[in-house]
Amino acid sequence: MTLSAQGYLDVVTETIGRVAAGQREGVRLAADLITAALRTGGVVQAFGTGHSEALAMEIAGRAGGLVPTNRIALRDLVLRGGESVEILGPTLERDPTVAHRLYELSPIDPRDVFVIASNSGVNGTIVEFASLVKERGHGLIAITSREHSDGVPSRHPSGRKLGDVADVVLDNGAPYGDATLPLPGGGAVGAVSSITAALLAQQIVVEVVRRLVEAGETPPVYLSANIPDSDGHNNALEARYAGRIRRGA
Repeated sequence: MTLSAQGYLDVVTETIGRVAAGQREGVRLAADLITAALRTGGVVQAFGTGHSEALAMEIAGRAGGLVPTNRIALRDLVLRGGESVEILGPTLERDPTVAHRLYELSPIDPRDVFVIASNSGVNGTIVEFASLVKERGHGLIAITSREHSDGVPSRHPSGRKLGDVADVVLDNGAPYGDATLPLPGGGAVGAVSSITAALLAQQIVVEVVRRLVEAGETPPVYLSANIPDSDGHNNALEARYAGRIRRGA
């Protein structure tokens, strides 16, 4: 693995191939869960903290994606829960007590299915939120790094990790520490988890849409907001889920 742009491309290409080949069954199972939820009127609730929030953004509210999707974020505690902005420190994701408040602040229906991403899968908020999701009877898909998660202790009082809780666990293929190219003095550069998590998210969405199309159903899919006449299309679809999905910050 050469410390260069080409070296990073090489390792990303290898990792993408490995994840694509190794997670086919998990993608299928995840698509089955989401398709079943959508057919009963459910919404896909996506949650991640830190850089794993990118996974939630990949699923909820983007061009070519499913309309019945909602993104949950730690800043909902401030924007919707009245907490001071100072709460949004770098260690907040380790606090399991905020998970219940996040759940209460979100427009969640019993029919909804969840996708939760965490590279380590060990932080208290993530594990507690996942546990609460399962206690409330929702389907749960986890996207995590098996290698990293297996290499660190849980920060949740139960000792559990995200992968211990979910119905379907997808391995993003990231190494321990996420970064891929070793540095001469120690450490590494070139993280991959955001790239492979996005790949898995898009594969799942495409598989869900394929199932709907093959069944003769019209999939509720966004057009880019930056092409002509997309607003009418998107607004009409969003109206079906009024009060169930949030867009914006």
